[in-house]
Amino acid sequence: MKIIPALIVTILIGSPFSAIAQEKQVVGLLEKVKICPENLIMEAKLDTGADHSSLSATNIEEFERDGKRWIRFDVHTTKGFWGTREKKLLRIAKIKSHQDDDQERPVIRLGVCLGKYYREVDFNLTDRRKFEHQMLIGRSFMNGLLIVDPAAEFTTTPNCEVSCGK
Repeated sequence: MKIIPALIVTILIGSPFSAIAQEKQVVGLLEKVKICPENLIMEAKLDTGADHSSLSATNIEEFERDGKRWIRFDVHTTKGFWGTREKKLLRIAKIKSHQDDDQERPVIRLGVCLGKYYREVDFNLTDRRKFEHQMLIGRSFMNGLLIVDPAAEFTTTPNCEVSCGK
């Protein structure tokens, strides 16, 4: 009989989860994002099964600058080669695979604008050119901000208040 009071409360004031859901932006499985400060617009797949995000990169090479470890890499979008970038190397991540051998991937930090939200998050770099989507956005970006509707695509455009200027 405890179900009836809970049902009455839900009918009168709404689900306790609806307030939480209303604070988050509903987005589609695929969305356009802006990479800052480069102002690169890319299509990204939102992957709720991935902890972290991933970016398609080739010709990845480590070098030293001012005594710190850096990475130089070529960025690829669905439209092809976009350019060569250099970023500080944060760490090397071990990526477990169900199908292939585990991989080690360099990790960098990128500023990303998705819808009205901007966050700086870690991206691992790997060659994703054989995949349909060159960027995956993982839960480290989405947590607390977004709800993914897997039936929807391109529901928003990058319109963060944060300037992506260099």
